Amino acid sequence: MSMVGDAISHSVLPGIVIAFFITGSMQSVWMLVGAGVLGVFTTFLIEFLHRQGKIQTDASIGVTFTWLFALGVILVTYYAGNTHIDQDCILHGEIAYVPIDLLYTSSGYPVGPKAVIVLSVLLVLILFFVIAFYKEISITTFDPSYAQSIGISTGKWHYLLMGFVSLTTVASFESVGAILVVAFLISPAASAYLLTTDLRYMLLLGAVFGVISAVGGYFLAYWTNGSIAGAMVTVSGVIFAICYLIVRLRK
Repeated sequence: MSMVGDAISHSVLPGIVIAFFITGSMQSVWMLVGAGVLGVFTTFLIEFLHRQGKIQTDASIGVTFTWLFALGVILVTYYAGNTHIDQDCILHGEIAYVPIDLLYTSSGYPVGPKAVIVLSVLLVLILFFVIAFYKEISITTFDPSYAQSIGISTGKWHYLLMGFVSLTTVASFESVGAILVVAFLISPAASAYLLTTDLRYMLLLGAVFGVISAVGGYFLAYWTNGSIAGAMVTVSGVIFAICYLIVRLRK
């Protein structure tokens, strides 16, 4: 499940290209819509191959994202060869440009950094989703058999959860890149899981570790004059190593 985010971050490429074909615009809102649709479709296809095709989850993830990513590469090569779709933006992102990539009103008045506004709205939606439906999400994720026995639809909540993963990935990768999105989806949560098995504390610890990785990585990049995204992933890995050592020393 942790690698679904990785699959989504690669498989959204055809959605970006198709959105450009339909609208003829490179505006981020249409790219976001196209990539979001492909992200949700990716989660559906992975689950479909796993349940209906009787394929193991890891295999269905590998087949889905490689096929869709390859399709996106073909579309770009043959139909959008003269269009600048920056692979650095998609794969690596550029956090340093976030303050100057502004969102404007219809009258041309700058509201603020576009990535900050979009992700802030998404943060509110995710917090509402997790807090309001915590019981349903936790039961269907960790004990689907029990959830079905008491009448909770596991499929509905699975697709809702994966839909929010898709939206998070798509909304984030323009500014931070697909690689950093995958690292932040997995590393903070994995670090928190080493320290506690209580899901509520795990969520809080994961968020704290994510913030520390982001802030610490930024200052590390400033100090070393290196990649901001790379520094953030490095700090995230150091946090994981520290948590692992703490667990080992306890034993």
